[in-house]
Amino acid sequence: MSPRRSLLAFLLVLSACGGETGSDRPETDATLLLDFAPNGVHAGIYLATDRDYDDAEGVSLRIRKPGASTDALRQLRTGRADLAVLDIHDLGLARERGVDVVGVMALVQRPLAAVIARPGVRTPRDLEGGRVGVTGLPSDRAVLESVVRGAGGEPARVRATTIGFRAVQALLGGRVDAATAFWNVEGVALRERAGAGRSFREFRVDDFGAPAYPELVLCVTRATLQDESDSVRAVIRSLQRGYGEAQKDPESAVGAMLEREPGLDRASVVAQLDAVAPAFEAGVPTYGLLDRKRLEAWSEWDVEFGILSQPVDLDRAFDPRLVGAVANP
Repeated sequence: MSPRRSLLAFLLVLSACGGETGSDRPETDATLLLDFAPNGVHAGIYLATDRDYDDAEGVSLRIRKPGASTDALRQLRTGRADLAVLDIHDLGLARERGVDVVGVMALVQRPLAAVIARPGVRTPRDLEGGRVGVTGLPSDRAVLESVVRGAGGEPARVRATTIGFRAVQALLGGRVDAATAFWNVEGVALRERAGAGRSFREFRVDDFGAPAYPELVLCVTRATLQDESDSVRAVIRSLQRGYGEAQKDPESAVGAMLEREPGLDRASVVAQLDAVAPAFEAGVPTYGLLDRKRLEAWSEWDVEFGILSQPVDLDRAFDPRLVGAVANP
């Protein structure tokens, strides 16, 4: 993170209402790398920057979209990104490999993964003998096994086939009986494109045995956390305000996204935000909270289903102290 040099920007930030005052204002720039193409789950980030909540906290936040080959962990280690949104399973795997990355805020409070099946599938047990598309990520096999087992089926009787990130196309084309996917993105797209009389079945993993873990987590490196803690706190406060307002005023959140990302389809973003909004604070009193019991349950589940080889050292992998109660303007 680099210090600001513009006196004008400094004075404007000092005059902004609702932010921090005094010597703990970082007055800095920061880059936040998204986990995926912009969609409804990112609405609070875009609204925070659109309404200058970041400037009010003393940090100018730049949002970066990942490319097809973007390595978020490398971007964090090399300083090309100061913060990154990571899937919690990727955070756990990174720590197993010795990468000292730390989760500091939850974007959502429940899993976003699901097995989405063709209309004729009544229960995940019906997938025995059928073909299910997976991306190839380790967590996909765990999601599929958990959902089928949770419905009383035998996962070994399901034929998993790697289809990459083409669940929507594979399901619409009838090439698979089901696919692992994110219900807040691919699930929404399938509902939009299925047409009259076709209703794909959505089996969410936490309805079939998985705990309510935070699927997406804002992460930084240990060095950034130690050296730039005021900046990290400032970003968290601005995002808490952004997500709080996105829930109160989703229309403005969608507008903020479309202004920055004009290639997005308004109806799709509206539907995505409407689908995922209940997960923003599900079961917790404060947006962004990293709940210890949920993290413990997630770690145990990841080990049970083979994503991780051993439980995560939660005290090293997460720092929940940076998330505090924030009043929205």
